[in-house]
Amino acid sequence: MWDVAEELNAMLVFAEHRYYGESLPFGNKSYSDSKHLNYLTSEQALADFAKLIQHLKETIPGAQNAPVIAIGGSYGGMLAAWFRMKYPHMVVGALAASAPIWQFEDLVPCGIFYSIVTNDFKKSGPLCSESILNSWGAINRISSTVEGLKWLSSAFRLCSPLKTKQDVAVLKSWLSDMWVNLAMVNYPYKADFLQPLPAWPVQVVCKFLKNPKLSDKLLLQNVFQAANIYYNYTGAASCLNTSQSATRNLGLTGWYYQACTEMVMPMCTDGVNDMFEPRKWNFQEFSEECFKLWKVRPRPSWIVSVYGGKNIISHSNIVFSNGGLDPWSGGGVTRNITDSLIAIVIPEGAHHLDLRASNPGDPKSVLQARAMEVQYMKQWIEKSRHKL
Repeated sequence: MWDVAEELNAMLVFAEHRYYGESLPFGNKSYSDSKHLNYLTSEQALADFAKLIQHLKETIPGAQNAPVIAIGGSYGGMLAAWFRMKYPHMVVGALAASAPIWQFEDLVPCGIFYSIVTNDFKKSGPLCSESILNSWGAINRISSTVEGLKWLSSAFRLCSPLKTKQDVAVLKSWLSDMWVNLAMVNYPYKADFLQPLPAWPVQVVCKFLKNPKLSDKLLLQNVFQAANIYYNYTGAASCLNTSQSATRNLGLTGWYYQACTEMVMPMCTDGVNDMFEPRKWNFQEFSEECFKLWKVRPRPSWIVSVYGGKNIISHSNIVFSNGGLDPWSGGGVTRNITDSLIAIVIPEGAHHLDLRASNPGDPKSVLQARAMEVQYMKQWIEKSRHKL
């Protein structure tokens, strides 16, 4: 965005989403209960952006007739696409990078996300995904005795020892998050988007996971080596903390609330087409969990009714970019819908690689994608100027 802003002689504005960062509508009461959280929705956020654009145009000299382009990645990418759909008079176009706008209801299979994660590991090392698949059984067997729990706690250098079945479930979900996040940030160069990591981190961890047939203990020692790369690449941690999520300050509490109301993304695993323990999508269970947490119930059909699901052919001027390595691409738009609803796929791209600053390690496919994105932006700007 920095490079492009310079090239297009544009002003770059980062708008904070309500309830995230410092934009707390009720100060420190904002997260106290669902009554105060009631205004945390994508529609309200889009309306905020519309007001902001209006304000900027009225107060910045020379900005009055300047065309505006919405750009975002991940949830921000969904917002960029939806902003162009809902406020086409406000922005001349949108770049929606890694935006899983179809990860709702039954628009895509619930297992697609985890099967893409698994493919990343399959491609990155022989027998890597098989080793991970076998590790769940190894954890279950070893954790069935008190001795085993002790061994696991020490083998994984855990800050707090495993004592209960619940602790083991937390360990497994912590590892599961790690495999997912590694796939998401499988960038071709050193980066620290979620954690400080080496270039092509999935290949790096797969070096430890070459033999799925090892004994349980040897296999899990190798899984620890992989976890240590992810959670402790800098070597600064003296122990690993399973309650420390790998996503640091991405505003998870707010996102959980949104997932419990409008952002209902069905996910499942089967242990056949993916390397995870089988887990069906259970809406009832999810709904109960949300009610327990926030006293709210999720609305599974809401996003599709508000933003149109797959029926978006009447919209225009949106570029959807997706990385072939990004698990979220499964819920993304990966084929052109019309000549102005464009899909760009970056085979060697992980999560919104195209939005990152350019890097000598960038694969050719991402350079081509960025060049195409700028071409479309120039067209939108040009067209808008003719209309004035």
